[in-house]
Amino acid sequence: MAGDSSFDVVSKVDRQEVDNALNQAAKEIAQRYDFKNVGASITWSGDTIVMVANSEERVKAVLDVFQTKLVKRGISLKAIETSAPKPSGKEYRLEGAMKQGLSSENAKKIAKIVRDEGPKGVKTQITGDELRVSAKSRDDLQSVIALLKAADLDVALQFVNYR
Repeated sequence: MAGDSSFDVVSKVDRQEVDNALNQAAKEIAQRYDFKNVGASITWSGDTIVMVANSEERVKAVLDVFQTKLVKRGISLKAIETSAPKPSGKEYRLEGAMKQGLSSENAKKIAKIVRDEGPKGVKTQITGDELRVSAKSRDDLQSVIALLKAADLDVALQFVNYR
């Protein structure tokens, strides 16, 4: 095992980057003309992001502004899970939660992709909410990273501890 190279596949979101994107979105919403007098806002409520406006279209526009800011900061939109807009009194609310960590079924799905489509001799090991991928050759690990980036998974993946 000493000669093996490895990396970890994780699904983590930098909360500070999400916070920065949220603050930029809030600033833009406060300044844009099409959001005047519609009660549009975006704020943290614990670990969820709450978007509020007076119509369903406006709250979806707030979400669009927020998603644009996330993409500019390099955060995958798969990392934020949003609900459908719900009427709450005279306003519509939309809540978004950050998805952290790989669930066991997603980790198994990723391990299966690596086993089936990846180079021979690549080993996977699930530990908690991450997946360790190891191989003798670093080139094999590079091809596994390319394979996982091309795969259409419903989670945002990061590759850390590459050694």
